[in-house]
Amino acid sequence: MYDVAIVGSGPAGATLARLIGKDYRVLVIDRRTLSGPVGGEGPDRCCGGLVAPAAQKVLANMGLGLPQDVLVGPQVFAVRVMDFDNNLDGDYQRHYINIDRAKFDRWLVSLVPPSVQRRDGCRVRGFEPCDGGTAVRYVSGGRTYVDRARLLVAADGGNSLIRRLAMRTWPDRMGPMPQRYIAIQEWFDLPEPPPYFSAIFDSQITDFYSWTIPKSGALLVGSALRPGRGASGRFDLLKRKLTQLGFRLGRRTRREGAFIYRPRRMAEICTGAPGVVFVGEAAGWISPSSAEGYSFAFDSALHLAAALRGGIEGCQARYAAMSRGMKLKIAFKSIRCPLMYDRRLRGLIVQSGWRALSTATGLLPAGRIGQAAVAPG
Repeated sequence: MYDVAIVGSGPAGATLARLIGKDYRVLVIDRRTLSGPVGGEGPDRCCGGLVAPAAQKVLANMGLGLPQDVLVGPQVFAVRVMDFDNNLDGDYQRHYINIDRAKFDRWLVSLVPPSVQRRDGCRVRGFEPCDGGTAVRYVSGGRTYVDRARLLVAADGGNSLIRRLAMRTWPDRMGPMPQRYIAIQEWFDLPEPPPYFSAIFDSQITDFYSWTIPKSGALLVGSALRPGRGASGRFDLLKRKLTQLGFRLGRRTRREGAFIYRPRRMAEICTGAPGVVFVGEAAGWISPSSAEGYSFAFDSALHLAAALRGGIEGCQARYAAMSRGMKLKIAFKSIRCPLMYDRRLRGLIVQSGWRALSTATGLLPAGRIGQAAVAPG
């Protein structure tokens, strides 16, 4: 029997395994294969690959610096807010680090101690209480395997299977699920992408936001959409609007999708169930205003690792107590949401030019979106 079984080796799962791997017998199960050549890891993770200042601070506190091969160009320092509802745009300084998400995940996994056991290319199918802990069932190569652990940690992201199964087993203890969105993202060849990130607000497309991100000769176009049969059509509408605005989308090379959570109430954040602990987005640790999740993933792993220093017994209560500050951050970001997502308030802020940059040479003219269109060529 393992001490701790972690489902998922993204930022939260890999960080937790790194922090506790020398003190506990740890198993990590992931559907991807994060060893060997890049490109063979399995399903693409739909992610823009931007490390926000909050996540940079946590990395610094952990004594970690990003290796050169994780970084991708261009490293730009402006976000263009495109408010289609109010026909406005404006440029704002932001200090994101542009990364290759697949290499970033591999780097985090490379820091995990060799004593940690990995099960790559495996899909978890379920779990159930067993004598002394929890039995987790997973499939690999057409065969079903079962491993037991004293503690099961769900680090399997938005739309967490472990959380959904726990909801069925302990509906009275779990609280409501956060609102789900489906993030769709496509990559387009573009030798000279625009030198800014963009955040796009358009109520015809989504009540959350869409984005463009330049990345090493490509442009990423994505949107967080309400799931349903119309999601793909709304994403196509986004691309048409960007084309009309002057974005020259080249050959599409990749399409990615993933469910993400958007917690709006504290009750939607769940740190655990009997024998199960949730970290990262599986717990609901993700910004409801920007969908930034790296900082919350790292912080939740740090808190659980600290809770486990006192042993597995009682670690869930200690983790929940240590996470109260994270809940306050989520609450604060929820309060900020109307400033970003209320059409009237957002329009007033963008139109005022508050904290906006003077537009640099080479950017589309700031101001009215209708005036910024470039003739198709």
